[in-house]
Amino acid sequence: MELRHLRYFQAVAEELSFSKAARRLAIAQPALSRAVQEMERELGMQLIERERRSPRLTPAGAVLLRETGLLLERLEDALRRVKRTGLGEEGELRLGYIGPPAQPFLPRLLKEYRRRFPRVTVILEERTPERVWEMVSKGRLSVGLTRPVLAHEVLGLQTLLLREERFCAAVTKDHPWAKMTSVPWKKLAGEPLVVLARREGAGSHDAIRAACEREGFEPRLAHTPSVIGTVLQYVEAGAGIGIVPESTGAKNIALIPLRPQVSIPFVMVWAKEGNDPAVAAFREMVKEWQREGKLWC
Repeated sequence: MELRHLRYFQAVAEELSFSKAARRLAIAQPALSRAVQEMERELGMQLIERERRSPRLTPAGAVLLRETGLLLERLEDALRRVKRTGLGEEGELRLGYIGPPAQPFLPRLLKEYRRRFPRVTVILEERTPERVWEMVSKGRLSVGLTRPVLAHEVLGLQTLLLREERFCAAVTKDHPWAKMTSVPWKKLAGEPLVVLARREGAGSHDAIRAACEREGFEPRLAHTPSVIGTVLQYVEAGAGIGIVPESTGAKNIALIPLRPQVSIPFVMVWAKEGNDPAVAAFREMVKEWQREGKLWC
């Protein structure tokens, strides 16, 4: 039994007239009659009583009409969903990100994305840089907004540079350095420093160490917490001077750019294989906002 048989039967059953159903379907009446007869032979039962002037459904025909309506309705809904998915209007976006550098634009970006693609389910995962890369490489995240990591070339993912962020010294607002416009790296020599743990941000950690060593001193690491928020909490508690990217901030913290300038990239990352339309649409939005200067406004 073909799909057209069900459509033909539905038309006859709803019109209760072969001639009207034929006009509705724009086919010849004999072809319509043969199609219904083929269905009856295949099912081994009569669906439409033809003895009277006006055809009438048998009990089996009435059941088939109801089920055919549900089946065709679900088919049409499925086809609409297929088309919407193909256009990026439906699907799922699993987005991994690191908090502070994404904060200036991510809420605005997601609001606009939801406006354009309201049927796409967006799932957010805030993770460390290493974890974001790992989850994207394993297909557990669609896209990542993160820092480069040591193994990023080995993982073979696609990247787009979104921003280069300067490193800053983070101090409390009553600290003697708080009013300074910049601080030389050399001034950090001997100071207790608070930086992100290497296991959670190897790129950042190594860049800080390298900057200190270029200025002729070994950094004195007082604390190396696992999340950037804890770095700021140590600073607020007076436990040391934080070294963080410029997007990191808190109400009671002052950020002073370090000189000479050392920066760390912030990138969008995704897998080469696969091109889910909903995910591709998100990537294109990020690129669009990058071109138009909306990300960091």
